[in-house]
Amino acid sequence: MTPESIAAEFEVTGQVVTVLNIDTGNVNDTYRVITRTSYSETQFVLQRINHNVFPKPDLVMSNMRAITDYAHKRLNEQASKSNRIWQLPLVMKTRDGKDFFVDAEGNYWRALSMISSATSHEQVLNVEHAHEAGYVLGHFQKTIADFPVDQLGDTLPGFHVTPTYLAHHDTVVQTDYAQDRLKGSSEARRVEAYIQERRDFASVLEDARERGELKVRPIHGDPKITNIMIDDITGKGTAIIDLDTVKPGLIHYDIGDGVRSACNPAGEEVKDLRDVVIDLDSFEALMKGYQKQAREFLTDADQHYMYDSIRLLTFELVIRFFSDYLAGDVYFKTDYESHNLNRARVQMKLCESIEARESMIRRILDSV
Repeated sequence: MTPESIAAEFEVTGQVVTVLNIDTGNVNDTYRVITRTSYSETQFVLQRINHNVFPKPDLVMSNMRAITDYAHKRLNEQASKSNRIWQLPLVMKTRDGKDFFVDAEGNYWRALSMISSATSHEQVLNVEHAHEAGYVLGHFQKTIADFPVDQLGDTLPGFHVTPTYLAHHDTVVQTDYAQDRLKGSSEARRVEAYIQERRDFASVLEDARERGELKVRPIHGDPKITNIMIDDITGKGTAIIDLDTVKPGLIHYDIGDGVRSACNPAGEEVKDLRDVVIDLDSFEALMKGYQKQAREFLTDADQHYMYDSIRLLTFELVIRFFSDYLAGDVYFKTDYESHNLNRARVQMKLCESIEARESMIRRILDSV
């Protein structure tokens, strides 16, 4: 089936005019669908869920439906008291009332409402943008904080559990293919040495969870800057999108991943590493925005592990990108031979920058 015919399987107004490929993201295939009637036009997002990454797409959609239904109810209750209009994608049903469509080849497809008159960006544009990114993340976490976490399925067991990624890396690195890649690249050997030097740090958040210092809550799972929507009219944050990874976890996974993504002005795909650094102005702005929304539900222990989360999630991405490079690029989409190696090097440089600025980062965290 074509994307056009699949789009027609969802309960939408009008006829499908066109389906345009949206070439973003490392996991799912995403399209923008335009439908028209004799008097109106509608646009929505159509996605084919990558079931190699998400082996239980039905559970992904169950989580997404539960969280968005809960969040929309909360947003509507609070709308009259809010200083802005908050949005969140709506899961659209198929013509037979389901949350997804399965094609003849077993692929899972979903349709989501499109956040209108809003734009996401590959990188933070300025400190105001960073502030809004933190504000949106904090608001999302606050909105879903009381959702019963036991009603969410674990769609990605081990996701953001850094010791799990390290254990997988230890397995991958022993393969003949990985050893050949290591022998053929001095940069690969340098990344491997970096990982080994910091392996004891990998369990810092999970150890705190096991001691009962940190508790499992609903999380977004992937709050990178490209998932933050900024209102084209007001310039304010209006939504967080890409809810595949909503699941039980530690909110520190969101915090660390959000900072890692938003506060590196060079971006994740840069090849010249000289500009890769944690920008402290953006970081301070992001954390100020975040704390305005999140302070009321954060515990003292949550605050204590903020720096560790920022360092750890960056280190985790070093492990994930590099392990995929050593395994033959089986998880993340790549555009060239050493793409995942370069991604790992970018994250390594960013992690080094975070480590070098630890005292300054901690001072900012204490002041916001």
